[in-house]
Amino acid sequence: MMIDLPVYNTSGKEVDTLSIDESQLGGEVKPALLKQAYVMFHANQRQGSARTKSRSMVSGSTRKLYRQKGTGNARAGSRRTVIRKGGGVAFAKTKQREAYRKDMPKKMRRLANRNALLAKLVDSEVKCIDGLKFNEPKTSQFKSLLDALGIDRTCLVALDPANRNAALSARNLDNVSTIRTDQLNAFELLNHRYVVIDRDSLKAFLDGTLWTAVAAGGKEAA
Repeated sequence: MMIDLPVYNTSGKEVDTLSIDESQLGGEVKPALLKQAYVMFHANQRQGSARTKSRSMVSGSTRKLYRQKGTGNARAGSRRTVIRKGGGVAFAKTKQREAYRKDMPKKMRRLANRNALLAKLVDSEVKCIDGLKFNEPKTSQFKSLLDALGIDRTCLVALDPANRNAALSARNLDNVSTIRTDQLNAFELLNHRYVVIDRDSLKAFLDGTLWTAVAAGGKEAA
């Protein structure tokens, strides 16, 4: 089945249509695969370096705060106790490193990335532009482009690495993130409502030429 994706100019006017074969993106949306990929990307962002101090590690005197009886107050030991502000933690995290990393086969990762794009296409949340070239960094110009496209929620802008002016134009906008087209992944796609991408970059992503270029450069695409 083919999806006809409208192609817009920088004024928000539809100027062309791009036909996309769903079979290139997995044929149908696969929720289980997308969930697995999302959890993997999310888990791999964790450093696993969180540490807390027990009552023996925090600073402070070990003196009993006041006598056991006769004050009318509840019994109390030192200020390091876990129930007091500034005290220790009952079960402190003391491991040297906690590993949260997950992995998926390369073919599953790439299929998940494409399938996430298919999910966006099905929901009409992909905005394809005939060109995203800017003569100079201009935030107001990029904001006008997003307004013309009707983007009113979080947005992910996929750009060619050489298109630095567009990246600089978008980075100061609220709820707008930029990413290299060859680094598009299921986590970022699903974390944003809209995806903005130019026609040439989208074609390269669909044809797989991006992966060939990245592999030739010695880097592994997710």
